[in-house]
Amino acid sequence: MNISPDQIVLFESGFIRISATLVFTWLLMALLTLLARWITRRLTQDTVLSPWQNLLEVLVEGIQGQIRDVTRQNPALYLPFIGTLFIFIAASNLLSVVPSFESPTGSLSTTTALALCVFIAVPLYGVQRRGWRAYLKDYIEPTPIMLPLNIIGELSRTLALAVRLYGNVMSGAVVGAILLIITPLFFPVLMHALELLTGLIQAYIFAILATVYLAAATAAHEGNNPTEH
Repeated sequence: MNISPDQIVLFESGFIRISATLVFTWLLMALLTLLARWITRRLTQDTVLSPWQNLLEVLVEGIQGQIRDVTRQNPALYLPFIGTLFIFIAASNLLSVVPSFESPTGSLSTTTALALCVFIAVPLYGVQRRGWRAYLKDYIEPTPIMLPLNIIGELSRTLALAVRLYGNVMSGAVVGAILLIITPLFFPVLMHALELLTGLIQAYIFAILATVYLAAATAAHEGNNPTEH
């Protein structure tokens, strides 16, 4: 049993190495792009909406509501980034129930890349909203002695994001495989349902944590710490 799709090498020539992680990430991005294009090409403001447009509006409004609750700010600024993170992780986890599909989030390299996206986005959003002086000042408050500790904190929470998502996805897959081997006639349907639920929860947690980090970086000047709400 392969613990990570990184272990499945589909093509290798010299320094070029294409693993299942890379291939299924490309496939997932292409699928999401085509699906988004297909759903949005016939958007309408009529009273009667297609099921796909209804689903899209519910998804967007739900994400906007969560962002608004966490940040206490206009969600439009964060929606493209947080929405993309959530949809990619959720789709990756949900498609893991499809036979032969190797979920990209089952790879530590993928979860690390997602965490690095958050790591880079936090200062970008912070500087954009508050200015670089005000943002960088937070690293030396309440005293400059806190600078190395604040930097370590930024790095450690990035590592925690990557490892948490990878560990939960990997452990779920391993436990499911073991149960399927022990009781193959009873557990398959139950385990697939549990994987779907767990996948959505992990996508939600990752997106919420990313939103909290962005809110902390952008809302400090308002005298309001969004993590306390």
